[in-house]
Amino acid sequence: MTRLMPPEQPLAHPKQDLGRKYHDGQAPDLATTKGTGIWRLATFLPAMLTTAGLIAVFTDFFAMDGLTWFEGGLIALIAVTFFWISLSVSTVTVGVFNLMRRPSKAAQAAVSPMKTALLVPVYNEDPVDVFGNAAAMLGALADADHPHCYTLFILSDTRDEAIAEHELEAFANLQARMGDRVKLHYRRRPDNIDRKVGNLADWVERWGGGYAAMLVLDADSLMSAEAIVALTDELSADPSAGLIQSVPQLFGADTLFGRVQQFSNTIYGAALAEGLAKWADREGNYWGHNAIIRTAAFAASAGIPKLDTFRSKGALILSHDFVEAGLLRRAGWGVRFVPRVKGSYEEVPANLIDYVRRDRRWCQGNLQHLNILGSKGFHTVTRFHLFHGAMSYLLSPAWFALLTVWAVMGVNAEENVISYFTGNNPQVAWPEMGHVNNIFILLFMYGMLLAPKFLGATAIGRTGLSMRDLGGPVQFVVSFVTEIITSVLYAPILMVQQTIAVARTYIGFKEKWTPQTRSGGKYALLTHVKFHAVETLVGAALVFGMYEGIITLWLAPIALSLAGAVPLSMLSGVKLTDYKWAARQMGTSEVFNAPQIIRSAKLERQRLRQVLEEADRIAAE
Repeated sequence: MTRLMPPEQPLAHPKQDLGRKYHDGQAPDLATTKGTGIWRLATFLPAMLTTAGLIAVFTDFFAMDGLTWFEGGLIALIAVTFFWISLSVSTVTVGVFNLMRRPSKAAQAAVSPMKTALLVPVYNEDPVDVFGNAAAMLGALADADHPHCYTLFILSDTRDEAIAEHELEAFANLQARMGDRVKLHYRRRPDNIDRKVGNLADWVERWGGGYAAMLVLDADSLMSAEAIVALTDELSADPSAGLIQSVPQLFGADTLFGRVQQFSNTIYGAALAEGLAKWADREGNYWGHNAIIRTAAFAASAGIPKLDTFRSKGALILSHDFVEAGLLRRAGWGVRFVPRVKGSYEEVPANLIDYVRRDRRWCQGNLQHLNILGSKGFHTVTRFHLFHGAMSYLLSPAWFALLTVWAVMGVNAEENVISYFTGNNPQVAWPEMGHVNNIFILLFMYGMLLAPKFLGATAIGRTGLSMRDLGGPVQFVVSFVTEIITSVLYAPILMVQQTIAVARTYIGFKEKWTPQTRSGGKYALLTHVKFHAVETLVGAALVFGMYEGIITLWLAPIALSLAGAVPLSMLSGVKLTDYKWAARQMGTSEVFNAPQIIRSAKLERQRLRQVLEEADRIAAE
């Protein structure tokens, strides 16, 4: 049913055919930015050379009398896992280099007023958070000086009638408060056909014709007026752009696991985003929210089709955002990434279980992309984005397989797994390479994994952050070390959980796309035990193997992390803000020097919660 909406202004939004190239002649003639080839070479060449060097080292270890099939497979597995680590390091290095450079003074392009819709799709979300954020953004926009016209739409797919009633109450309250200062509307679909894809498609097809641009937000998105206006200015000044994506920063974390993600995003994310923006250029990606899109371009070229696979016909593409970016670029529109637009925020899962449950949904969606890599007309960089998204999950089973092989090679040469598989004495027994080599390999791998964090830390002064924003120099060092230790503890657990997620996907398990638990669920001990049974058993087996002397001790950090998965999972949801000594740990500017938009959102949420509680009290009388 349609409620509280303006007159419809239809816009055709056809589903695209991935088996045919797109041609309509409406998109601009898009050229790659000068110098992009050099940045791509500077990113990918070091990763390939470093990986080739590691392959040469391991080949030299194993190829005394020629390589066996097992040894060749092991080297290939090492190469696959290491390349993506190297690529991350080189991307961050390029980002740090660019952050350190003196910014060039580009000519300011003319900005024309744009009629822009702010779209907030919701599905059984807490109306307090959704409308509290909306109130803060609308208030900031009403007070800002800009030439654009903004209208906010709450696009509800909520199935819970009680939540839906609260949505209407919150909307009415917000509308009454804003008056004529801003325009806002609310629509609830009777059926949530095709989930978020269908929700946005419904708006585009019925109201999209009235708006030059749409800024897509998530239910937990929060953006300052400066960020919203900056994105609109960018789209207005660049007629070749179909989509411009900001870099969402994390906010609102008060648990141990939430703070780890928030701190890492702040310190590591800025340099990574800067490097990604340089080599992606106009073939960027889309993360589904906090991005502005040219409505007509999206409607004409980015309609998401159903996917036919060997498992099912007419399947919904779950991670649709990557595909939408690819379809826009296929049609000739630029997809840009602007990491230096600040003031774009989103929230984060509060504990390990909630994070993993969300990650399972993302895993299933990203692995779908392997089925469309061969689609007609996609740019090479688009195909890489799709492949990279799938590999971000497939690397976990690859790492798990690699660690399993290293573990079962054992301490005694005659029991080496290579001997088992080949029927011959191993050419090289891992322990015979020496414990020093084993420790060196472990430290080298961890060093490469942690290098982006250290590189990102060297450039924080160039990202607009000051030590005051991070609690001061001493607090920053303590937080930095704490985040590294905590990340190392949780990394093996996440590796196993992502391996499980991949397995669930390939055996055909359908993940439920339920609302994200942003405030953190409370789970009983038995829930933790069941959820982390696999990691606990694997960790216990490794610890037992080391005790019996059949597994090398250099796997001890990983073994202890897995064996302790249950207590670590329980610890992940502990609120640091409940303890004075811990409240500052891994704090960022959102903690020590919160921007006005975050402070406003918190106040609006508190106010709205009181309003809804009072309405419930009156209704109950």
